[in-house]
Amino acid sequence: MSRCATVSRSLDEPVSGTAATATTWLLLEQPGPWGAKALTSSHLDPALGRALEAAADGTGVRVALIRRPGRHADPGTPPIRQVYAAHTVPGKVWLHSATTRDPSRLLGLDFAALGAGDHRSFGAALGGRPHTGDPLALVCTNGKRDRCCALLGRPLAAELAASGVQGVWEVTHLGGHRFAPTVLVLPYGYAYGRAEAHIVKEALHRAQEGRVVVEECRGRSAWERPGQAAELAVRAAAGEYAADALSVVRTQGAAPRWEVTVAHTDGRGWRVTVAQSAGLPPRPESCGAAVLGTPARMDVVSVRELRTTALAS
Repeated sequence: MSRCATVSRSLDEPVSGTAATATTWLLLEQPGPWGAKALTSSHLDPALGRALEAAADGTGVRVALIRRPGRHADPGTPPIRQVYAAHTVPGKVWLHSATTRDPSRLLGLDFAALGAGDHRSFGAALGGRPHTGDPLALVCTNGKRDRCCALLGRPLAAELAASGVQGVWEVTHLGGHRFAPTVLVLPYGYAYGRAEAHIVKEALHRAQEGRVVVEECRGRSAWERPGQAAELAVRAAAGEYAADALSVVRTQGAAPRWEVTVAHTDGRGWRVTVAQSAGLPPRPESCGAAVLGTPARMDVVSVRELRTTALAS
């Protein structure tokens, strides 16, 4: 069977509105091999992995493991691990970092508060501080979850690291294997599919300026998928690339059709109609899938600028 990423690319499947959803990302360094469900199938204590999954459930926090690009022979347990937390909602974006010798200290975090954008428990539990370095580029490389992520993601991570790009990590899972290589750029939370090195470098450069690259962009993780597609459509229509200029303020309706209201910090607003349809013809949604699927796609039907009074209603 053809690789899922090859088929998706050959069908020119759109990437907009396909990003994983999370208001806050919590990242723990864990070198060595990863299994398909890495939090419970790596050298991390599986009981801790299950406890972190349970603590994050329903809070808007997504927990993932990261490791530095390169070979992944079994190095044993690292004495000190890097930890990051990033909140991605416009107007209160932050990226904090810390190190820890004891990853179980992450259970002392207030996950509900983290998901809502309150970083105080991160500092209290880990002694963390605002991250003053480069933005982060997380490249999905977990071949145990899908071989496309390893075959396409690992060479991308290695190329970026070899070229001197700072802030590059491998990550366990970003969803959308068929769009490999997939990348998440923090702190703003924009995800990319079919990413090439020049796109990632440009996205990191623009993130330092508080801006976003829309080429091959899957959407911002802070929004649900209709909102991701709507926000990107407004960016294209308005020529707006400041990362925090736009917010999804209202989503009305249900599958297969939504009316999404997108607001600008300058007071402008747009009403975007987004329709969900099945991706045809059937294709492998991942390389490990036993049957062919018809993945949902988000198509923007219309973008209409609103009067101020309409935005408030």
